[in-house]
Formats: sequence, structure tokens, C-alpha cells
Amino acid sequence: MKTAYLSIGSNKGDRAKYIEQAVCCLGLCEDIDIVQTSALYETEPWGVKDQNWFLNVAIELSTNLSAQDLLIKCNHIEKKLGRNREKEARWGERTVDIDIIFYANEVTDNDNLTIPHPRMNKRAFVLVPLLEIAPDYMHPVLNKTVSDLYDSLEDVEEVFLFGTRSLMQ
Repeated sequence: MKTAYLSIGSNKGDRAKYIEQAVCCLGLCEDIDIVQTSALYETEPWGVKDQNWFLNVAIELSTNLSAQDLLIKCNHIEKKLGRNREKEARWGERTVDIDIIFYANEVTDNDNLTIPHPRMNKRAFVLVPLLEIAPDYMHPVLNKTVSDLYDSLEDVEEVFLFGTRSLMQ
């Protein structure tokens, strides 16, 4: 079994329900065991700012699947939950987005999969939930822990535990 870390986000419809369904679908897969999940975080959009805020969660899982097969499972779950990559804007609204952040200590870079995720070290919405469940995990290329990556963030978008963001901001 290999350890993988995923980031799941949603900013369209019932965000919490979509994330719950995505985690449940992953957990029902024969070759995947969910080890732990972070709390839900409400996060400012990254890239395209004029859209709904996201909910994000990080999960740790164990799997017999290859990284490529895990990606296929994740894409299938996204589609099942209403995501249509062909019709959505890049970094735009989506029912659910499942990204493989780390897969064991592997480094992969091909047409449809790059691991570690190429922009994870610049995104608080990935690092904050990951910091909760794997602060000492070492990035296999940058040779920094998740904690170190968070500490070196330059542009930190707003991240709140879900339900704690004031509507009066």
C-alpha cells in the first residue's frame, strides 16, 4: 500500500455535501483506504477571484492503485458528482475538484499528471488543511516539510475553519 495525499475543493452548490460525497466515494473504492481527513476550511478563490468561496479538505489515503489509476478514479468521481471539465473555466467554479498532491515519494510529470502537484506550495488552500494532517511530510522535490512550505508562502489567501468566517468582513 502506498500513501497519497489529496486536496478536495468545491465552490458550487452544496459545497460540504459535494466534499462529503467525494470522500465517501473514495472510501468505497476497493483499493483505497481513507486514513484521515482534515477539517473543512473555507477559502478565498485562487486565480479567478470573482466567484464563490471554496470549501477545502485534505485527505490521507492508502492505496494499491498506481498514481495514474488513482487519477482515473478521482476524475470518475468528479464526473459522477457533476463536474464537466470541458465546459468550466480554468480555476473557475466547480462542484468538486480532487487533486493528487503527493503520491508516496514519487515524482511524476506527464501530459495528464504531475506529482507533487506543481502549484501546491503556493496555495494556502492546499497547505492549511494538509498542515493539519501531515505537517512533517517532506516534499520530494523541494525538500521542505509541509510546515516549511506554509511558512514560506508569499501570497496567502484567506483560509478559515468552515463556519468561522465572519459575514461582516
